[in-house]
Amino acid sequence: METVSGNLASALRIEPGITAIIGSGGKSTLLKTLGLELMRAGGRVLLCTTTHMLPVAGVPWDGSNRRLDAAPWKPGASHVPGCTCEACAGMSRGSICQAGVLDPETGKLSAPAEPLGGLAQRFDYVLAEADGSKRLPLKAHAAWEPVIPAGTANVVWVVGASGLSKPINEAVHRPELFCERCGCELTDIATPERVAQVLNAEMQALKLSTARVVLNQVDTLSDPTMTDRFEAALGRPLIASSLK
Repeated sequence: METVSGNLASALRIEPGITAIIGSGGKSTLLKTLGLELMRAGGRVLLCTTTHMLPVAGVPWDGSNRRLDAAPWKPGASHVPGCTCEACAGMSRGSICQAGVLDPETGKLSAPAEPLGGLAQRFDYVLAEADGSKRLPLKAHAAWEPVIPAGTANVVWVVGASGLSKPINEAVHRPELFCERCGCELTDIATPERVAQVLNAEMQALKLSTARVVLNQVDTLSDPTMTDRFEAALGRPLIASSLK
């Protein structure tokens, strides 16, 4: 197990192309964290979703000349220096923006109008939030989930440690499916072993054995041995983090 507080892109071995971020317990935060790391390393980065997500604060939106949020850059600026969206000139190194169709009723972005494969020809890194979890730390996947785009180079599977030791019906999105996959009841505890059992079953079913696993929110654990128990039950290395 590797505990990481910085340089997650390196720890997760993120390669150029499309990266799909799936699971629960910190996908949006990881999306922005990886995007900024890759931008600061000189990459041209696009953030987007294949489902629905709230716009990423502080990152210009391809499709509007207004800022969705000014921080952490200078308030009033239309875009960050070197942004590669259509409103900006050139393809400068070290740039970031986000794309998608904004729903004015929900305030969320859906998938970009242009296929991600095409976008990946114009950006070094296309980071896509490719899953939903209803803001719960754990989840089980329905048959149509996750929505991983064709040609994806990297898959990062996020698990929220804050759900460990909580009742399944309180901590898990799609708890009935979770219980089917580990043979337990809705009121049982989401132990590290049960979460690992479900994750392994889904990795096999989805053919995602090469996905890199991030156990986020480890700072919320009252029992730090749960991290080691989860990794042992999972049977593969994982990255531990406490992204906010």
